Amino acid sequence: MRILLAIALGCPLVAQFTLDRVRSYPFPNELAASATGSRIAWVFNEQGRRNVWVAEGPEFKARRLTDFSGDDGQDLTNVAISPDGSRVVFVRGGEHGANWDRSLPVNAASSPKPAAVQIWSAPFSGGMAKILADGDLPAVSPDSTRVAFVKERSIWTVPLDGSAPAKRLFAARGDNGDPQWSPDGKRLAFVSNRGDHSFVGVFQSEVDPILWLAPSTSRDSSPRWSPDGLRVAFARTAGSGGAPRPLLAATPRPWSIWTADAFTGEGKRVWASGNTLRDSPPTTHGGTNLHWAAKGRIVFASYSDGWPHLYSIPENGGPAMNLTPGDFMVEYVSLTSSGEHLLAAANAGSAKDDIDRRHILKIPVDRSAPVVLTPGTGLEWTPVATGDGRHVAFLGATAQRPPLPMAIPFDGGDARTLATEVLPADFPTSQLPTPKSISFPSSDGVTVRGQLFEKAGAGAAKKPALIYIHGGPMRQMLAGWHMSDYYSNAYAMNQYFASRGYVVLAVNYRLGIGYGFDFHQPPNSGTRGASEYLDIRAAGEYLKALPQVDPKRIGVYGGSYGGYLVALALGKDSGLFAAGVDIHGVHDRTLQAPSGYEKAPDWEKAIEVSWKSSPVAYVSTWKSPVLLIHADDDRNVRFSQTVDLVQRLHEQGVRYEEIVIPDDTHHFFRFANLSRVARATAEFLDRELGVR
Repeated sequence: MRILLAIALGCPLVAQFTLDRVRSYPFPNELAASATGSRIAWVFNEQGRRNVWVAEGPEFKARRLTDFSGDDGQDLTNVAISPDGSRVVFVRGGEHGANWDRSLPVNAASSPKPAAVQIWSAPFSGGMAKILADGDLPAVSPDSTRVAFVKERSIWTVPLDGSAPAKRLFAARGDNGDPQWSPDGKRLAFVSNRGDHSFVGVFQSEVDPILWLAPSTSRDSSPRWSPDGLRVAFARTAGSGGAPRPLLAATPRPWSIWTADAFTGEGKRVWASGNTLRDSPPTTHGGTNLHWAAKGRIVFASYSDGWPHLYSIPENGGPAMNLTPGDFMVEYVSLTSSGEHLLAAANAGSAKDDIDRRHILKIPVDRSAPVVLTPGTGLEWTPVATGDGRHVAFLGATAQRPPLPMAIPFDGGDARTLATEVLPADFPTSQLPTPKSISFPSSDGVTVRGQLFEKAGAGAAKKPALIYIHGGPMRQMLAGWHMSDYYSNAYAMNQYFASRGYVVLAVNYRLGIGYGFDFHQPPNSGTRGASEYLDIRAAGEYLKALPQVDPKRIGVYGGSYGGYLVALALGKDSGLFAAGVDIHGVHDRTLQAPSGYEKAPDWEKAIEVSWKSSPVAYVSTWKSPVLLIHADDDRNVRFSQTVDLVQRLHEQGVRYEEIVIPDDTHHFFRFANLSRVARATAEFLDRELGVR
């Protein structure tokens, strides 16, 4: 009837906004560029069908390189193009976003055949992709002939074209990884983790002993070769041990940068952090982001001025120069082939609410002169420079258009969007409202930020409302499509709920990134008191006070750390939150007693505070219904967390529903499983909050 009426009135037809349509976009990630020429590669995840795509400048016409056709839950990661641009290398399988068992196979499809984690290679020009070896974390040699990779805690190599079997490169104690070729391709630096300490080593040949660089009781990591191949820089932090430290107060973790002679192993410290909390190694993307750049500069990231910025020092030591001053953060950092510039994503720019976006910065390595290459109201991330230095490729989106690969001239100009043909013709771009960046105070005075989604012109009736809580917690929800596949799905869900008449608030609570160190590392948070929950309650009160919101129909949903905060919300404030969906949340955060004689000086108080920071401590006041969702091969949050909570809710008579996904992981690698989670979340909240 609606279609006939629209035709009769001469109105344009708009396809129905459905959950499937708003989740029908392909998601790109793993963007890489060759060290020479203008070739780039990335992965598209098209409803679970993951394939490598490539393009070459200056036209950058996109084409699919591989032909994996099933929704089998096998991730594609570690994409790299050989320096000469001839072949693309990638890893198929594993769970690289996990907290443990990253390199173990995933069998999300419950296949009776064993899954594997394998290194593949495909000609850039097209042709059959082939398996090089079982293994992970590949690094292509500078001469484009070999691939070093990690297998069985050792470093192996295999010919890039697969012309011979893989072989173990050397034998060494410890868990050996992070292979880094020297510029001439004749030696290999790596990290050997020995448990309470770690070394950086250099493999020289089959007959020469491994060279250990300035070995100590410390933890050494992130080896980076000097451009001339004569030295290696690395990061150093303290090894394990010492008397137990207080648990309820954060302890600074000072660190330093060392360089060592790549032929003698003799090393020296060229930079040292201060001894405050801000001086600890940053926990934002890329960590220390250590690079040995051109012009005799070593580059790294630090939170020392309150924001995660890039700094550079002379390669022989000297004062650190802040390359990116200002109240913004940098992440997804890469070094150009020339070594003269860094590229990064930053929530910097002159547009209103840029703090809730990302734009591409081009940063000289020897002076404080960053340039925003992609200003405006879009969102851009993961920049890489083409080997010929003519373009910057990146992934970009808007509030309406999902992420796609893009390219812009290196010196700035008009950006072009690549592979637009993969976006479905009926994708509801025109029906997506732009979320509104908002802020409101928490009860202890902290300013909380977020984005509000609301369909325009929905009438005067009181609306249901939802709070979406991200995980991490070191994440930030943005004013547009997200850089993460997981949170891109959440953005689509928030848009869908808005289309259903909900007022949706994606809350950026303290502990998240994007708003400076004090917001990212607040006191009394996590197991030290869960002060971040105050921001969730404040978000509920904010929605409750909106004139268009029905205060009795406010729900909450989220995953991982967001699931933890959902459970806290329902346990502590069922009077405010009418229903919730807790997706693979942590529920018991009680500290475990140490095995040795010594205990932290505040142990008794700390164990009590950690219990009171746990949702299981509030099951007796939990009244609102909840949907619990968890996959049982979760390698970020143990499945036992939900098993335990179910028993407690059952004993207390709390109404709950559960969905268990066998064999998948925290990130729901099968699109069919992710779709089931999305539908179940929407149906449960619609039912409990009275939306028809």
